Amino acid sequence: MTKKQGRRAAVKSDRRSSSSVPSNREDSSSRVINPNKRLSMLNTLLFLIVSPAISSYVYRMLYASNTDLDSSLPYVYQRGLVKTDINYQEILTENAKVSENTSIRHFPNPVLAYVTPWNSKGYDLAKEFNSKITHISPVWYDLKSQGAEFILEGRHNVDKGWISDLRMKGNALILPRFVLEAIPMDMLKKKKQRAKVIDLIITECKEMDFDGIVLESWSRWAAYGVLHDPHMRKLALQFVKKLGESMHAVGNLQLVYVIGPPRSDKVQEYDFGPEDLQSLSDDVDGYSLMTYDFSNPQNPGPNAPLKWITSTLQLLLGGSQNLSQKIFLGINFYGNDFVLQGGGLGGGAILGRDYLSLLEKHKPELQWEKKSGEHFFLYSDENNNNIVKHVVFYPSLMSIAMRLDEARSWGAGVSIWEIGQGLDYFFHLL
Repeated sequence: MTKKQGRRAAVKSDRRSSSSVPSNREDSSSRVINPNKRLSMLNTLLFLIVSPAISSYVYRMLYASNTDLDSSLPYVYQRGLVKTDINYQEILTENAKVSENTSIRHFPNPVLAYVTPWNSKGYDLAKEFNSKITHISPVWYDLKSQGAEFILEGRHNVDKGWISDLRMKGNALILPRFVLEAIPMDMLKKKKQRAKVIDLIITECKEMDFDGIVLESWSRWAAYGVLHDPHMRKLALQFVKKLGESMHAVGNLQLVYVIGPPRSDKVQEYDFGPEDLQSLSDDVDGYSLMTYDFSNPQNPGPNAPLKWITSTLQLLLGGSQNLSQKIFLGINFYGNDFVLQGGGLGGGAILGRDYLSLLEKHKPELQWEKKSGEHFFLYSDENNNNIVKHVVFYPSLMSIAMRLDEARSWGAGVSIWEIGQGLDYFFHLL
């Protein structure tokens, strides 16, 4: 676990002042300004007054249209850091710098931020950038089977002091993640069993003063084979619907449901598709769409190609954007370090601190892959006298900015897995 470091850097904007010194050193009492010079000075004065207004208007049109948010240029844009041509030294120098004003929101749509107990930095960043986040989901709970009963594990993870601090600093909703590990067969088939599970969840929300939950169950049900059986699949959807209805009825608790992207260019029976989205729309407040983990050690490559993200949204929304405002488009703040040659297939996820260590050690040349919209670099190390070649894909300001633009174009929000894994200056894009 990492400890928070005080790394606020005061940012002073460049102020360029110019003063006109008359070339004629005449006595002021006898100085006469000719009409042409007077007109030139007037034009200059008008330009100095109007130019900032024009710049501000252009920025509002290009960057912050349709929002009432502060339209000042994000700090990382002021620094000229959002670009494809980046180098390792620039990242090492700039990544921890934070502007004085961390409260301004630049992304107008909802932002769901995951926080994990095993990466404490996320807890600190959630407080520091609270005003940029609308939903915070600490990964705390698992609901499991115990014989014919159910138990809810995870309350020991709950940090009430942290929640209190968050609510003092901003208005972000607290929606802990609940993973439904319970064996689904009896739970979904028997009305009393379903009612017990729903009651456990709602009781925990009320006792702990949560604003709702993020529920993850679809991937677990797929592993149990539930989604290949049409009848069981229908019961699974009915459970989510009933949970949402019950949560809304007892105090408008919110339900965000975790869904994965379709695994092919056509929706399969085990995929969560457009019809499912529509059928639950009245009872689910949002969908956390996991548009990441596109590649793996067996198939090294980018984390979340932009074209794949776009096609996933098109497939899921069925060409209609009427439910897109309920989508939290998944953005990864972690990266991957894959082995390419010399050590067998391997590698896996890396956090921001790992990424910075690799940059410092290998001083690599960062490359921009236009097709996926991601930065990567290559490096080699030695293992048992073998040269092992690696490729590292890790988010950059430019890759994140492009995904935020994609979400904005759909009217969708974003969900970040997870904020403790990223670099501090990523938050200036939000």
